[in-house]
Amino acid sequence: MKKWFQRFIIFIGILGPGFITSTADNDAGGIATYAITGAHEGYGLLWALLLITLSLGIIQEMSSRMGIVTGQGLAGLIREKFGVRWTLTAMLLLLFANIFVTISNFSGIAAGMELFGVSKYLSIPFFCILILWLLIRGTYRVVEKVFLFSSLFYFSYVISGFMAKPEWHKIARGFIPSFRGDTEYLILVIALIGTTITPWMQFYLQSSIVEKRIKVTHLKYSSTEVYIGAFFTDFISFFIIIATAATLFKSGIKINSAEHAALALKPLVGDYCSVLFAIGLLNASILAASILPVSTSYAICEAFGWESGINKKIKEAPIFFSIFALTTILGGGFVLLPGLNLMKVMLFSQTINGILLPFILIFMLAIINDKKIMGEYRNTLPRNIISYLTAGGLIVLTLILLFYSLKDLF
Repeated sequence: MKKWFQRFIIFIGILGPGFITSTADNDAGGIATYAITGAHEGYGLLWALLLITLSLGIIQEMSSRMGIVTGQGLAGLIREKFGVRWTLTAMLLLLFANIFVTISNFSGIAAGMELFGVSKYLSIPFFCILILWLLIRGTYRVVEKVFLFSSLFYFSYVISGFMAKPEWHKIARGFIPSFRGDTEYLILVIALIGTTITPWMQFYLQSSIVEKRIKVTHLKYSSTEVYIGAFFTDFISFFIIIATAATLFKSGIKINSAEHAALALKPLVGDYCSVLFAIGLLNASILAASILPVSTSYAICEAFGWESGINKKIKEAPIFFSIFALTTILGGGFVLLPGLNLMKVMLFSQTINGILLPFILIFMLAIINDKKIMGEYRNTLPRNIISYLTAGGLIVLTLILLFYSLKDLF
């Protein structure tokens, strides 16, 4: 009993990077994708969510292991292994992608607040200042606790799911794989994967593990946390899908955004369910809008050897905080522009992420199998088989999604 309690205390001390990274991936774009999936396909794509959860856990575990063993962020390892040119290319793509994903999350903040009657011209400046203050004035420990607390609000989707009164026997059938050949079905399957496994996650997770200084002796605890994080994020995604499937799909209502889902739920299942869905959207957007700029700052500073870290002071890491502030201000500022086409913004960020993800997965697999870098902690043969199958499948599906995104974008 005493040994179990000691392990539990160690795990609580480790808890943070993996859980926060996976949870933040349920951002405004992710919630929109899951809501649209439920509204358009009912429970029919729940089987894909199981496979995505496994893939997410495998990819995140590799990031976690590399960070703990090497004590370096992913961007630094890419520069060390592949040189400056490849690193510069990856960082430019990451910067563009993260700025546009940040814009989409500030759009989620604006939409969430407008559902409560607050204009975006009030909400966006307020949350920009709040995020800047928290990350610039706070320490890593304080920021991590705020992010973990924020993760609790995702349970609003669990409550929404139960309030929608889903038919559980139909949900069970949704986990049986089934396929259709039409374009819309294929795009939704690929979009589910694309919105769940993104390049920025790998950079943020590894950098936050390095800043937290997790030891190699605690590698198993960190791996456990990563898998729990992967399960939790898709547990929430599951309830977003069933909330919209049990209501909107059943009523034949099609949507194209998360805020439309919140509004459409109101006449079907009442004010409370609609409000909970809106609270979930607002919370998810705030969390992701905070983490995306930090992830960008971590990656770029590590790539070029500049000082980085939330625990640093501005004078110790001026470039780190400048990139963070610039990304945050750009993300919020763009949302205030009149006539902004948010669907184009989301498609563009999805396109850039689609270009970048195959490179990042190839970089990760090359690094984690390098004996000089990883030593005895490099991938075993069974892990490599699973990792290469996962990465290969993700690359093929991402390229297909990229094709459709480019077609819609232009």
